[in-house]
Amino acid sequence: MPEYPRSTASIAGHPIHPMLVPFPIACFVGTLITDIVYWRTAEIMWANFSAWLVTVGVIMGILAAIAGLTDFLGNRLVRAQPPAWPHFIGNFVALVLAIVNMFVHTRDGWTSVVPWGLSLSAIVVLILLVTGWLGWAMVYRHHVGVAE
Repeated sequence: MPEYPRSTASIAGHPIHPMLVPFPIACFVGTLITDIVYWRTAEIMWANFSAWLVTVGVIMGILAAIAGLTDFLGNRLVRAQPPAWPHFIGNFVALVLAIVNMFVHTRDGWTSVVPWGLSLSAIVVLILLVTGWLGWAMVYRHHVGVAE
């Protein structure tokens, strides 16, 4: 039977990284949606929603990144998988851009979203589409973190 790359950061055999990842993804997609709605309506409530969503997304993203980095550095078999490095680098770039976006969203009113907040939100979501696909490939094609 082949040896599958195990998750280093796990609770009772359940990998932590995939448990945390949906939260920042949902927050960053929500940020993009509320940015678009604010751009079209200029209702300040939507800019406030965006600021909260991007902030929670960054916090949860940092937690997911810590778990992912633990898996990445803790098992050479994980790093040896073809999608591992692009997944790691892409998520790092997305998180850095989301942190910048969080600070952009601290501005007042229109300038908190248009044009840089909206642009950064869109770029982060596009990057997450690619890194999400790579993460899927690591689990379902390369069996990273899958118990026998």
